[in-house]
Amino acid sequence: MSRTYTVFFLFLSAFLFFSAPTAYAQSAADLQAQIDANNRQLETLKAEIAVFQSQLDALGTKKNTLQSTISSLTVSQKQLAAQIQVTKNKIASATLQIQQLTFSIGDKETAIAADQDAIAKALRTIAEQENAPLITTLISSDSLGQAWQFTDEALQFNRALANDIANLRAARIELASSRDAVTATKTRLVALQNDLAVQKKSVEVSKAVQQKLLADTKNQENIYQKLLADKQVEEARFETALFELASKLEYVLDPSRIPPAGKGVLRWPLDSVFITQQFGRSSSAQRLYTSGSHDGVDFRASIGTPIRASLSGTVLEVNYGAVQNCQYGKWVLVKHVNGLATLYAHLSNISVQKGAVVVTGQIIGYAGNTGYATGPHLHFGVYFADAVSFRPYTCKNGQRVTIPIAPLTAYLNPLSYL
Repeated sequence: MSRTYTVFFLFLSAFLFFSAPTAYAQSAADLQAQIDANNRQLETLKAEIAVFQSQLDALGTKKNTLQSTISSLTVSQKQLAAQIQVTKNKIASATLQIQQLTFSIGDKETAIAADQDAIAKALRTIAEQENAPLITTLISSDSLGQAWQFTDEALQFNRALANDIANLRAARIELASSRDAVTATKTRLVALQNDLAVQKKSVEVSKAVQQKLLADTKNQENIYQKLLADKQVEEARFETALFELASKLEYVLDPSRIPPAGKGVLRWPLDSVFITQQFGRSSSAQRLYTSGSHDGVDFRASIGTPIRASLSGTVLEVNYGAVQNCQYGKWVLVKHVNGLATLYAHLSNISVQKGAVVVTGQIIGYAGNTGYATGPHLHFGVYFADAVSFRPYTCKNGQRVTIPIAPLTAYLNPLSYL
């Protein structure tokens, strides 16, 4: 290699070595250590949540007693607290990753600037040492081979620098893209944290239910069983009244206005599915037709379990209030563009408003045992949307509430679409 380019390479190497950032390496190590610590804690929390779920599943198979109910409420509170902490940890990790990527981007930008500055300085040095222009050097070479060697060295040097800068720029773009992705993840996690703030209220509701239950029963099993019997009586009364109201309604169904039965038309409203009661006695068309039949599907769900929209749509109606031992308690009804409507009932909390547009999988509320429910669960109903109306209903205690109602033929079996 010629003396000029040897000097050039030595100058460039020295410049890049001494200008390379060192603070980032220490910062990156610290950030990664914090991220690793967060991830270890996340694994511990996930294991705890799994244990709590196993306990809840075991309690769900036992006879409904005062003690099992109190135990379920206690475990639910612990599980909710762990889930809230999981989300907080995920947000913290995302924040650390953003910092880490930001440092990496800054490092690449510094390296690019260093390369460009090194080129400029090296070229100036060469210009000072070599007064003869490149063409003169080529012409004055001892042989054509020496000239070609000199030219090839220059081209290789230029290509190497160009590739280095191109690689650095590509790395910077990739890091910026990663940072944007992590930022988007953090945004989603913050939104989830807002949902968990509502879910945290479910813990408070759970505690309040527990305290009220102990106060009402004076910790006596016989009193608790009487309360359960009262709820069961009200449930039967409501289903009979609902059937009588529905029988008086008339609506000519147009099957072409709803999707044909098929799996996957709707998504499951819960992340973990366990059916406790099927859709009631049905005809070959899979629609409600006899008094006392169950007009939806019940899923096991402890208080505070997130309830998700089964399909994108518009919240048609919401009942925020709940009368003890009466109808569906707190409920949400969503109308979908495919002609179906879905009902989510016995909720502990509701996180959407009437008229809101929801997307598939969005949390719209949290499971509970409001209304005539004898234990925490989700009542999930599916209707022919255009046939649904809302009517007043008088509870056994004289209080009036609003209920969704439809002709008998407009009640659809949810399992035909899930």
